Amino acid sequence: MRTFTTLDEVQAAVGEELGTSDWMTIDQERVNTFADATGDHQWIHVDVERSKAGPFGGTIAHGYLTLSLLPVLGAGVFALDTPGAKLNYGANKVRFPSPVLVGSRIRVTVSIAGCDDLPMGKQLTLKHVIEIEGGDKPACVAETVVVLLAA
Repeated sequence: MRTFTTLDEVQAAVGEELGTSDWMTIDQERVNTFADATGDHQWIHVDVERSKAGPFGGTIAHGYLTLSLLPVLGAGVFALDTPGAKLNYGANKVRFPSPVLVGSRIRVTVSIAGCDDLPMGKQLTLKHVIEIEGGDKPACVAETVVVLLAA
């Protein structure tokens, strides 16, 4: 795992692939809990029997559930132990090229796409590619933005 302790270290790593996380299995309990938290109980996510005859042959994770796993997956790849606060600023682009079937395993590869100066610190742009074990296409490709305060 890569740990950054200064903003200069982060800046110097622009263009680098930071690494790949361990695999995580997506189970039905996680999908159901996410459905309860968001109110999205569409049958392709939560109705195991009905979804067997559906377009994917089983239940699938919500796209936003997959996206929401970036922090936990990314924590196995890198840490920002820089002096100031870290603020989620947003996402420049998020795509879900392939559904994640319940029971599948996913992992993320993280790269630093950019690091721009701000009056208060740095604006860090990270590229995340979540792959599905044995899959041809990624589950999610996302570019996220974090503001790193100088102190």
